[in-house]
Amino acid sequence: MMPEDLRTLLMFDWLKNDLLLTVTACEPASSDASFRRYFRVQTPGQQFIVMDAPPNKENSEPFIRIAKLLRQSQVNVPDIFQQNLSDGFLLLEDFGSQCFLDQLNENTADVLYQSAFDALFKLQSQTPVQNAGLPHYDKALLHRELAIFDDWFLGQLLDKAIPDAIWNGVRTLLTASALEQPFICVHRDYHSRNLMVLDENSPGIIDFQDAVIGPITYDLVSLLRDCYIAWPEQQVKQWLLSYFDHLQQAGLIDCSPEQFKRWFDLMGLQRHLKAIGIFSRLHLRDHKSTYLADIPRTLNYVTDVCASYPELAEFNRFLQEQVLPVLSVVEK
Repeated sequence: MMPEDLRTLLMFDWLKNDLLLTVTACEPASSDASFRRYFRVQTPGQQFIVMDAPPNKENSEPFIRIAKLLRQSQVNVPDIFQQNLSDGFLLLEDFGSQCFLDQLNENTADVLYQSAFDALFKLQSQTPVQNAGLPHYDKALLHRELAIFDDWFLGQLLDKAIPDAIWNGVRTLLTASALEQPFICVHRDYHSRNLMVLDENSPGIIDFQDAVIGPITYDLVSLLRDCYIAWPEQQVKQWLLSYFDHLQQAGLIDCSPEQFKRWFDLMGLQRHLKAIGIFSRLHLRDHKSTYLADIPRTLNYVTDVCASYPELAEFNRFLQEQVLPVLSVVEK
């Protein structure tokens, strides 16, 4: 059922009176963790996606600019047919409704992930770092992201305070590991819900508007240690090393497999701590509580990594003794 509000009335006015489209059907296509909404619009000759991004809350300019940048890198992102930046609407190519998460299983995983690796390699190897107009992952941004975990998950969801000595050690370790990696273009949300299964040139890649120049392992760990689906660790390691070989042969990295794995693990820890904080914020602030179900899986990645690195032992002890017992009560 279509929501009837001022935004949808404004959208239909734009489609019908400005673009002169004959709309025969319209339904919600998806929403995301921001204020953006997406609608699937049917016309007699074609089907489109309309992005609704209220201009007082969302800036559509990065989406347009980064879409152009990624298309130049031969990454399959939606064509933008029409734009109305003053009202916050874009008319986009429709990649359909089947994302990787819908189709991933033990039988399909290798084929789907290989297509995701191929697309990621294009993004990493063919997108220019210089003059790309993208912000950089720097110390300040990494710390701001980690603060989301401390503020929203520990502080507001669980009412817990982490000792400064432990938290400062975690921030220092994760920031140093991220900043010592080679920097390339980073999608920043390269996971199973943002990769669309297509008949040709699959995957179609969406939700790229927050792209940055950042650590080379970021998108890989987003994909392989996905907040929405988990795989056996041995399988993850196999995919990881295969992609490592590809990067090494292309001259994009110059390190040992062990160093790459450490970067991967610690980058994943940073990303997952941020994600847990965002899931908590979506529940508490935005009343999108379905994301709470993804916290246990994501926190499991965190504790697994912490258990593998002695320098994270104190943080792991804090999670095991102070966080997990409280979280189990919150979940009930």
